[in-house]
Amino acid sequence: MSNFDQVVFGKKKFSDILKEIYDRSSTKEKQIGELIGQLKELVQNIGDATMMVPLIAKYMELNIKNDDALIKMAAIVQNAMTRGKDTGDFILPDNEKEELLKLAQESMVEKALKSGNTVIRS
Repeated sequence: MSNFDQVVFGKKKFSDILKEIYDRSSTKEKQIGELIGQLKELVQNIGDATMMVPLIAKYMELNIKNDDALIKMAAIVQNAMTRGKDTGDFILPDNEKEELLKLAQESMVEKALKSGNTVIRS
């Protein structure tokens, strides 16, 4: 079995995670293109443009952060798989556990912000 076919949690294989990252990135690229196309039609003057550009930029920024989080998680899993293959020890070091926790918390905050919920940070 290759590293890509190794189950990392539940029934999800590492290759499934990589495919999900790719699929999400491709979908978001199409969505951003469509959104920009739709917003272009609404822009009638410079005032409209100054309102729309920050909205587009914020949307793109959130999607890039989400993709980055998925890529970082995949890298951590890949490191654990490589380490486990060499040593038989799949336990994550404390710094990688902290990084995963931080990524999960950031993801939850971003989802709350997107849905309009109040975010309380500790």
